[in-house]
Amino acid sequence: MSDPYERSAEYLDIMIAEAWEALAPALADALSNARARTGAVVDLGAGSGRGVRVICDALPQGPVLAVEPSAAMRAVLLARVHEDGELRKRVTVVPGDCASTDWPDGVRAVVALNVIGHLPPDQRRALWNRAARQLASGGVLVFNVTPPFAPTEVERVRMAHVAIGELEYEGWASARPSGADEITWCMDYRVLRQGRELAADSVQYRWWVAAEDALAAEVAQAGLVLRRVGDPGLGLCVLERVSAATLHAG
Repeated sequence: MSDPYERSAEYLDIMIAEAWEALAPALADALSNARARTGAVVDLGAGSGRGVRVICDALPQGPVLAVEPSAAMRAVLLARVHEDGELRKRVTVVPGDCASTDWPDGVRAVVALNVIGHLPPDQRRALWNRAARQLASGGVLVFNVTPPFAPTEVERVRMAHVAIGELEYEGWASARPSGADEITWCMDYRVLRQGRELAADSVQYRWWVAAEDALAAEVAQAGLVLRRVGDPGLGLCVLERVSAATLHAG
């Protein structure tokens, strides 16, 4: 199976660092406020492991299952876990995706940041149903949704610029509609020295879009309720099982 991150893994961790400055405390707050107090945490699409570190700091006890399908991204993830003695004790890194990886029952939390758009609608609904079955009482699924929310063109924009040593790293993003409910992102990466390009890579990937009200209807069918948390610009959402009290109130 081809790895869509084979060429971009070199750049991604440094280019998402700034975004995680705001995302990390919001994720920590969402996890800390979950009513479930025991059970494993599953990090789907764990990427380079920035979320894993936030999970372990926010929830100081319990195992963490870090699921990442990309071998290139797992290399960065494993290095991050290995360099921290506490992470080495708690975090298990496994190859796999939302559909193929087994979770334990009674999961305290599931984290799926920057993941939902990778899932076609049928796989997205399967994730909601699985969470409804396997979350512990009071457990949560935390994910984020970012624009666009409908198939539309996104003009090319520089999303990141990082200077390390004598080199500068740039990331550029654009998108075009490619289906009734999907877009195709084009990501361009450049390495510069004093303005001269030393290396460049481009990758494309499919991304399924959905408006928040459509997602809320989907999760409700699975017996979950969606609520937004944190700064609206982060698009952070928390899913919980619909309680008996909620059903009675409705």
